[in-house]
Amino acid sequence: MKAAITAKGLTKEYKTFKLGELDFEIPMGFSTALIGANGAGKTTLIDTLCGIIEKTNGEVTYFGEATDTTAEIKERIGYCAAQSFYPADWTAKNIAVSCEAAFKTFNREKFATICDEMGVESELSGKKKKNLMQMSDGNKMRIYLASVFARDTDLLVLDEPGSNLDPLMRDRLCDRFRQYIDEGDGEKTIIFSTHNISDMEYAADYVIFMSAGKIVEQGFVEDLKEKYIIVRDDIATYESVKGLLLTKSKNATVYSGLALAENKEKAESLGAGTEIPTLQQLSIEILKLAEMNEGK
Repeated sequence: MKAAITAKGLTKEYKTFKLGELDFEIPMGFSTALIGANGAGKTTLIDTLCGIIEKTNGEVTYFGEATDTTAEIKERIGYCAAQSFYPADWTAKNIAVSCEAAFKTFNREKFATICDEMGVESELSGKKKKNLMQMSDGNKMRIYLASVFARDTDLLVLDEPGSNLDPLMRDRLCDRFRQYIDEGDGEKTIIFSTHNISDMEYAADYVIFMSAGKIVEQGFVEDLKEKYIIVRDDIATYESVKGLLLTKSKNATVYSGLALAENKEKAESLGAGTEIPTLQQLSIEILKLAEMNEGK
């Protein structure tokens, strides 16, 4: 399988935080979610991959061709930060003019169309034009996303794109992700970060779980759902099953936890119920397990 990005020994060091060393591949033709709590290193990783900040050590290869974020590579990558990266007094027209000057494939008319589809004012709207300072955080994110979807790119790298969107718009964003991937015929890739996967689960094919600057688990969603199970039952079977559990949560009447799927038959033979985890459940339990291991 081809990789959109390959990282080997990647690190970024600050006085109070270190990312890595990280070794991973982002599979080409799929949507990859970076999942982790706030402060896990997701934004640092994204900014390093996009050349916004310089890595400390390691090597990153883009599209199997280049090991640096050259102008040509940046033309192929659509980057969208979680926070504003345009001046607060800019309107959609200012953004369009800037993107048109910076990127060869930026389509100004397409940008206006996507803005209208996402419910934000474009330069072609008949309404009075608001600047970014006058917009809600959700509308700012919509216009930032429109600016990257209006380009002809091979890779989208989006930092918390759903965080300020309402549930309906997050659902539409997932649909737009799928459309982008499908139109690429196996050649277009998305990387997006999130600390809450509940409304973006449909958008993720591959996941990388991060905690304290490290990758603690990764893989295709369907493969991870085959690797792990959720065990839950009333408290009567807890003592006999607890040795199989990687994570544990219980009260006076019931318990639940994450276990390896290879232990499914044994857990069920001891009277416990098992189920295939959702990605949301996997996120919670794998990050909980990472915190437990960090505390040892």
